[in-house]
Amino acid sequence: MKRWAAVVALLAGLAGCAAQPAAKPEGPPAGRIVETVSGRTLSPDQLLDKLAPAEMLLVGEKHDNRHHHRIETWLARRLAASRPQGSALLEMLAPGQQPKVDEVKAWLQGDPSVRPSRVRELVAWQGGWPWELYGELAMTLLRAPYPLLAANLDREQMRAYYASRERPQGRASRDPRAEGRLEEVIRGEHGGKMDEGMMASMLAVQQQRDRRMAERLLAAPKPAMLIAGAYHVLRDVGAPLHLADLAPGRSATVLVLAEEGVALGKEQADYVWHTAKAGE
Repeated sequence: MKRWAAVVALLAGLAGCAAQPAAKPEGPPAGRIVETVSGRTLSPDQLLDKLAPAEMLLVGEKHDNRHHHRIETWLARRLAASRPQGSALLEMLAPGQQPKVDEVKAWLQGDPSVRPSRVRELVAWQGGWPWELYGELAMTLLRAPYPLLAANLDREQMRAYYASRERPQGRASRDPRAEGRLEEVIRGEHGGKMDEGMMASMLAVQQQRDRRMAERLLAAPKPAMLIAGAYHVLRDVGAPLHLADLAPGRSATVLVLAEEGVALGKEQADYVWHTAKAGE
């Protein structure tokens, strides 16, 4: 059980989840935005213009970086103001929470006066995603008039995939190069200590989570925005591979929020919003 708990903690983020105070969005967030195909630097408003036509937008974060949560909240508000928003999806929500989310969301459309901490309780927000970081984003999406959808697996499903080592089928997602890159990510996040059996189990869970995100994106009302850990949205290792398998030809746009010093190219993302590090 201890080993499984450690595995779940790693798979829940592949990036860390240290709690820090969330900043209140006021105006465009700071950072440096790069369009990877051209290398051009964009302003926040120019990025909004680029993202507005996207049928499916995948936004990748570093879970413990408060700057990333501020950007996500800003994006949710500004995109919805610039064009109709079909739905939002969160890695931080599991299927078992969906009925609670739907009920609370319908109630919040009447704009009742309620403490965010009470909303956290009502939707059974999971402690692995610190409310101090996610609360403002969650409240923004819960009060919005469009659906908020779970994009993750339940813990029981992850446990089953860990035991069975069953991986999704598909040409893109089973490409040996993609598999090798994802193994490097998992090994790096686990300090390099990984036997073959554990790697096979963790690879299966990670890919099944990516497959679920792709499935949920395809089924969601459009335009749809998914917010997840950066590794889940990268074109070369994450959900875009599964979108290619499930719906060849369907377009998706990838925006990665990355700390300064992280190098990403057009093979991984369409846009990169560089920010200060988590503790800065």
